[in-house]
Amino acid sequence: MSEDFTLDPELCHLNHAAVGPWPRRTAEVVARFAEENAHAGSLAYPQWLEVEQRLRERLARLIGAVSPADIALAKNTSEALSVIAHGIVWRDGQNIVGIQQEFPSNRIVWESLATQGVEWRGLDLDASSDPEADLMALCDDETRLLAVSWVQYASGRRLDLERLGTYCRAKGILFCVDAIQGLGVLPCDVQRFQTDFLVADGHKWLLGPEGLALLYVRPELRETLTLRQFGWHMVEQVGDFDQVDWVPAESARRFECGSPNLLGIHALEASLSLIEELGPETIWTRVQECTNHLIEAIDRRGFELLTPSDPALRAGIISFRVPDRSAEPLYRALMQRKVLCACRGGGIRFSPHFHTPLSVIDRAMEILDEILAAPPAS
Repeated sequence: MSEDFTLDPELCHLNHAAVGPWPRRTAEVVARFAEENAHAGSLAYPQWLEVEQRLRERLARLIGAVSPADIALAKNTSEALSVIAHGIVWRDGQNIVGIQQEFPSNRIVWESLATQGVEWRGLDLDASSDPEADLMALCDDETRLLAVSWVQYASGRRLDLERLGTYCRAKGILFCVDAIQGLGVLPCDVQRFQTDFLVADGHKWLLGPEGLALLYVRPELRETLTLRQFGWHMVEQVGDFDQVDWVPAESARRFECGSPNLLGIHALEASLSLIEELGPETIWTRVQECTNHLIEAIDRRGFELLTPSDPALRAGIISFRVPDRSAEPLYRALMQRKVLCACRGGGIRFSPHFHTPLSVIDRAMEILDEILAAPPAS
């Protein structure tokens, strides 16, 4: 699997939860696209649109959607969440339930609805031993939406989407999932999870570029969202520029107001071709090998594991804290030694993927040992 990547051998890439590396094929596709554009302009535009359609088909299969028509392509997760938040017709006094420790995109967008009299209620995940039950307990008769991340960006804590989705469907509560830290690692099925909305950027575990994201809206709900963005690309008769009496597209394309990001589309489609060839079960098995190996290394050193050790409660993120050492200086030292990681939630966050050799994890931990053994800078 590592032969599909051309990473610098001196680099320990353990940061897929931030920005993942492109596979070899993705870099080659982007280079060909650029060369083609430089020499022939948009002569191949019809073929470019075929790649766009293939991307929608791959994304639909990846999440278990019924049809590629259920897939919209947004610029990023924040935009996709905003389409949902400001598309729902709210009533004064309604509320949204979520998690306090969410990445800002999954908090700010809901807090912005306060001007419409909508309350955002955040569960303190750090104080909860059963987040699913506690999220349900925060809901009441005025709860319109439950909005959570599948996997928390800092702690790596994974939620039971099937349990939450079953509850929401039974109570008539809309269910929105930010899947950015799970999609590409874990098998996904929006039908089984009973998600009404699912969003995910392509630049993390999907190994694609920034600037392109998935937006899934359950087909029965598409027309209930008020459109806030308009343009030539979101109409049913797309390409008929003389059409005067326009209507929004019946498909999820209604949420795409303007020209598609065809460069990003070529890149993400290529990356997903690799993910689809391997299959979600194979990828998840391999990621578990990496994370189990990492947890064993953390435990041997007596570090504090911030991510649940139970595989059912985690995905690809492993966060830990070194006792009596501040995380920020350790993070900076690791980055200086080409250990690509992150500082999140007061700890060091490593996030290996299916292609990460176990030897890279071992080398990263050995480098951390050397940093800890070195005398503090004067």
